[in-house]
Amino acid sequence: MSIGGGVKITNYQRPVDLLDIARRGKQTATTGKSGETSFRDMFSRELAGSRDVNFSKHASQRLFSRGIEMSDDELARLADAIDKAEAKGSRETLVLADDFALLVSVKDRTVVTAFDRDSLREGIVTSIDSAAIL
Repeated sequence: MSIGGGVKITNYQRPVDLLDIARRGKQTATTGKSGETSFRDMFSRELAGSRDVNFSKHASQRLFSRGIEMSDDELARLADAIDKAEAKGSRETLVLADDFALLVSVKDRTVVTAFDRDSLREGIVTSIDSAAIL
């Protein structure tokens, strides 16, 4: 569409109702319509994605050989524990869960090795400067 003096009006030059936009933002920022994910949920997932936890080859072998499986919730809590350890200046952290423990290099965000309950009965874990409980 053009107006007498040669000025084009496109969809990008239409009036904007800021109150309408603000209301829509409040609806989607909390729960939104059924089936929609909230902004907070999407933001949390994006943050978790950027805080990936890596597993060394040795740790992967230990997890497999000792039958240790981690849920998505446990992985998220592990990422949180690493974040907290990093904030405190830790380098090597022992992360304790109900049935297993993980030795984590905080700087690399890498699980170095894994212990099951029986392996922990030996009672000695060396080269750590902090511990976190999931």
